[in-house]
Amino acid sequence: MKYGLIGEHLTHSFSKIIHEEIGDYVYEIKEIEPESVDSFMKAKDFLAINVTIPYKETVIPYLDYIDDSAKKIGAVNTVVNKNGTLYGYNTDYSGMKALALKIGLEIKGKKVLIIGTGGTSKTATAVVTDMGAREIIYVSNIKVEGAYSYEEVYANHTDAEIIFNTSPVGMYPKNDGTPIDLSKLPKLEGLLDVVYNPIRTNLVIEAQRLGIKAEGGLYMLGAQAVYAYEHFMATSVDKTLCDSIFNKVLAEKDNIILTGMPSSGKTTIGKLLAEKTGKTFVDTDDEIVKKIGMDIPSYFAKYGEAEFRKAESEVIMEISPKNSLIIATGGGAILNYDNIRRLKQNGKIYFLDRCLDKLMPTSDRPLSSDINALKKRYDERYPIYKATCDIQVDGNGAPDEVADLIYGEYRK
Repeated sequence: MKYGLIGEHLTHSFSKIIHEEIGDYVYEIKEIEPESVDSFMKAKDFLAINVTIPYKETVIPYLDYIDDSAKKIGAVNTVVNKNGTLYGYNTDYSGMKALALKIGLEIKGKKVLIIGTGGTSKTATAVVTDMGAREIIYVSNIKVEGAYSYEEVYANHTDAEIIFNTSPVGMYPKNDGTPIDLSKLPKLEGLLDVVYNPIRTNLVIEAQRLGIKAEGGLYMLGAQAVYAYEHFMATSVDKTLCDSIFNKVLAEKDNIILTGMPSSGKTTIGKLLAEKTGKTFVDTDDEIVKKIGMDIPSYFAKYGEAEFRKAESEVIMEISPKNSLIIATGGGAILNYDNIRRLKQNGKIYFLDRCLDKLMPTSDRPLSSDINALKKRYDERYPIYKATCDIQVDGNGAPDEVADLIYGEYRK
């Protein structure tokens, strides 16, 4: 290959679309087993590559030159082949610092907790040191010299103010992982997670729920790619490109999730949004019917609500890791916070707030088949819809008007 990315497990990578958006070249994703790194690096059959987990330190002995920043960090994520001479750089540093500045993390004078002890943790160390951290504490789930266990952190370092997660915990396909219990860190005020797939890890979602500044690694990925491109092409570019790349990739990948009462128009509006955005429309009720092999009222009557909710959660678990979707949820999907958490990993939730007198009871909806049942569900669920959404939308207009409102918010 001429340009690309090497690593061990890369099915989750967004790097190809980012680099091909930045530069006019084909960017390949190449998974390499540990025993094949030696032959790959010695062959030098590339013009320039990025390097990711777990090879950011592995490639160093094969390099003829390492720039001072990468040398200081002890990890390389960019290698350029100049007529057979391999040059190593670390653009993760610039990308990570750009992300910290973007979300307004105040590092100076703060106690910083770095999760993980691999090559990326060394980059985080350099960033927070240069930004004036008062103290740096390392935490790992394996015994590593200089790192504390989580139990030791909970016992002695609950005053941590900033977290940088450099571990792969919570990364696709194991999206449900969370590396640390934020409820035990009462002074926490900021969090940066280098994981970018899912777009928002459980760690980021929980931090945001607690009112803590937090962001995943997508902006960092785009920014480090911009800096890597400069090395690839021996040029310089306007750094506002970092923002435009992030916005473009986020708009393409982020799902739009519609919540609201039965008959609030989620399916109709969702299909209109799919036409406007080019995203794929998915109705969770339709997917449930495929899964259970019968219509929902019959399933309710035979097995009860608890079994239906279980099937609903299984469907949401299957759908939520995917990108570029418009997802219309069932009216009761918001009753299980795990559903909300999973949906938010790769999307924003829009609550279609439609007045009760504009909702219609129908026989095919087991819990809102008459006006009294509908009103009861409305009173029970309305506060939950409001509490769990990212954006509340006036759903009282015609479907095309509501779709335009959502599309406008999405475009922002």
